[in-house]
Amino acid sequence: MGIHDLLLDVASSYDARKPTSKGVHAQDRLRAVAGEWAHILPGSSFEAEGNGGSGGASKTPWIGVYDPDITRDPKKGLYLAYIFAADLSTVTLTLQQGVTSLETKLGTGKKRRDFLKERAQVLFAGLPDELVQGWSVRPDFKCDAHRALSYEAGSVVARSYKTSAMPPEVDLREDLWHLAEVLQHAAVVEKKLNDMKTAVGPGAKGSGKKPPVEFQGLDGFRPKDGSDYVARIPKRTIKKSRSHELLLEAFGHYADERDFVPINKSMHPKDLVLRKDGIEWLVEAKTVKRGNPTKAVREAVGQLFEYNHFLYEQEGHAKPHLLALFTEDIGAYAPYLEGLGIASVWRTVDGWAGSTSAATWGIVD
Repeated sequence: MGIHDLLLDVASSYDARKPTSKGVHAQDRLRAVAGEWAHILPGSSFEAEGNGGSGGASKTPWIGVYDPDITRDPKKGLYLAYIFAADLSTVTLTLQQGVTSLETKLGTGKKRRDFLKERAQVLFAGLPDELVQGWSVRPDFKCDAHRALSYEAGSVVARSYKTSAMPPEVDLREDLWHLAEVLQHAAVVEKKLNDMKTAVGPGAKGSGKKPPVEFQGLDGFRPKDGSDYVARIPKRTIKKSRSHELLLEAFGHYADERDFVPINKSMHPKDLVLRKDGIEWLVEAKTVKRGNPTKAVREAVGQLFEYNHFLYEQEGHAKPHLLALFTEDIGAYAPYLEGLGIASVWRTVDGWAGSTSAATWGIVD
């Protein structure tokens, strides 16, 4: 079940007078979100979780959509949420601030709401205009409960849908993926705000221990030959994000369904190898951050060419096809990569898409 059908199912069956236990249809539907939406969420690491209340049913049930690299805890940090109005006439997709963690210092009333509203304005002001054009800021959940009012105040960007005229599935997915990009930008603004508050002067005392050096990608390696190159890249020195690993996992299953053989066991430092009919593809996966593929593309090009040279040419192996894999559309960089002899594939709201070569090989349609 997609976004459209599940939201409508909850809107038509939810009753705050009923318990939250198993067997209550709307509560069961909310609990099922994590599994049913796993394949349609933006990026590879995003997670969803429905919430109909704990102890008693919530007046405004909601579904959280989290990027664990930013936060997995709705009590603090920034996340996305679908929040139903108390009368179930609307459901709002909102970029939300965590509110519960503020209770100790600010309570649950006006003081907390004023803080959230002011911070939401600062976060909104730091976002690119083109990303938030056409999006509203303050939703109305038609509820006077403290938490619902705080959700209204804490909303940074929002779009409300009438449950009587819900947009089609593809529009809902596009909105969600778009707001996921806004979330990435907002997280940067939030970090700057937090850094300003927690900055420590140069005279502060530290632990006295020198932090361990961790290399990114190929930094710090001076190989003499192919074998030396591999020996100089122990797995522990290359930092792989959760998004990166989940992207590879999703693509590996997808490639297998299209009769390619995905291999990552004993392939270090390669991300992934595909094989089919005696042909090999060298795959390098990259996470696109904040909708800007420039850095991801540059890193993919560098690593594909270096791996191709040191791990294939110098060792006398047949040269593979080169494939760059991304978490989202890379736009004008797809033909640029094609010109370099590198195919590209990226996740979309309803599956996978790719460049001309990727389509020719049958990796995408």
